[in-house]
Amino acid sequence: MQSFTIKLSREYEAAVEQLKGDQIRIQAEERRKTLNEETKQHQARAHYQDKLARQRYDEQLRQQQLLNEENLRKQEESVQKQEAMRRATVEHEMELRHKNEMLRVEAESKARARVERENADIIREQIRLKAAEHRQTVLESIRTAGAVFGEGFRAFISDWDKVTATVAGLTLLAVGVYSARNATGVAGRYIEARLGKPSLVRETSRFTVVEALKHPVKVRRAPKLEERVRDIAIATRNTRQNRGLYRNILMYGPPGTGKTLFAKKLAMHSGMDYAIMTGGDVAPMGRDGVTAMHKVFDWAGTSGRGLLLFVDEADAFLRKRSSERISEDLRATLNAFLYRTGEQSNKFMLVLASNQPEQFDWAINDRIDEIVNFMLPGLEERERLVRLYFDRYVLEPATGGRQRLKLAQFDYGLKCSEIAKRVEGMSGREISKLAVAWQAAAYSSEGGVLTEAMIDARVDDAVRQHQQKMDWLHGEGNWTSQRYM
Repeated sequence: MQSFTIKLSREYEAAVEQLKGDQIRIQAEERRKTLNEETKQHQARAHYQDKLARQRYDEQLRQQQLLNEENLRKQEESVQKQEAMRRATVEHEMELRHKNEMLRVEAESKARARVERENADIIREQIRLKAAEHRQTVLESIRTAGAVFGEGFRAFISDWDKVTATVAGLTLLAVGVYSARNATGVAGRYIEARLGKPSLVRETSRFTVVEALKHPVKVRRAPKLEERVRDIAIATRNTRQNRGLYRNILMYGPPGTGKTLFAKKLAMHSGMDYAIMTGGDVAPMGRDGVTAMHKVFDWAGTSGRGLLLFVDEADAFLRKRSSERISEDLRATLNAFLYRTGEQSNKFMLVLASNQPEQFDWAINDRIDEIVNFMLPGLEERERLVRLYFDRYVLEPATGGRQRLKLAQFDYGLKCSEIAKRVEGMSGREISKLAVAWQAAAYSSEGGVLTEAMIDARVDDAVRQHQQKMDWLHGEGNWTSQRYM
């Protein structure tokens, strides 16, 4: 019996302990739920406060924009009123001046007419006397000149020494005129070869005589160049300073990737003059192409700083001579080019640009010392270009004052990143034209507001047009390969 009682007591104590543990667990669960609920309430309160702060900030921005637009409108109205008042004042002054001038002319005309009517008889008599005196003077002059000329001619004919001297003088005068004409032609051709720009050169940093008179002092500073240009530019500058032989460069790649800009920056960074010619200008010259080509290199040799001769679209006339599609005149011009570039020079540096370098004559490839491949920009470079042109053609006009361009509210940075991903395969020139299209869309819209939807529409058009150009390019390649199979 006693053992049973002890057992019941232990079970009771165990039940009590379990009940206490359950209560502690329930209390802990309640505290956890309470803390979670308080945390949720704090988060909701913070989110709501942040939302209110964002709304207040957006409202402040909107109010500030409205205030700026109102101030700009008032300024424009004030300027227009001032301009209207100034114009009205100027017009009134001109009208008064015109009336006074008309009154003065009318008064002078009336006074002159009255004086002429009063002195008409005296004036007619003076005119008659002057005419008679002039007629008598002319007759006396004729008689005197005839007598003098007759006496002189008779004296000249009678003296054979004077006749011989006169003939010799006229002969020497003719020889002098002829010699002066030829000497002037030779001097003109020499000055033209030294200072005149050849017809094949479209653009140059060298001044002609006329340009030097127009711009007596004009200093150009070369900006910092990108890392890709620096090595070649430093080597070229050191070559020029040490009077070494220049290395010829071939630049190839798709259009719009910056080949022409590369050549200009290279010339300015290395301290050289530059001249730009296009291969497409050579073929139309026909037989004159050889003379024009020699003139270009003669002119290049006169540069005291060294000349960087940039030939754009070089494959247009530097084609394989074995091809049947090249004319005899173009073949002769190519031979002249090869003759003048047969050896490296310390006077000029040759930079060729081409989209199809595989069409070059093998002798041209032999004259190339270094090849630079201009590829289409990657994602990071495209994003940099998109941001650059977005700032130049959209943000700056929108914040520059009185230009009629406004920009809707959206995340500009995120939009530039999205556009950079969508314009894959486009060149820097195409991206620049796309930014100009955004600006044109804003100017042509009602109110001049550029929205995100308008930007997306122009990007869609640019992507579609780029794909169409690529289809044409691939189709042309397939058609050409089928034609010559």
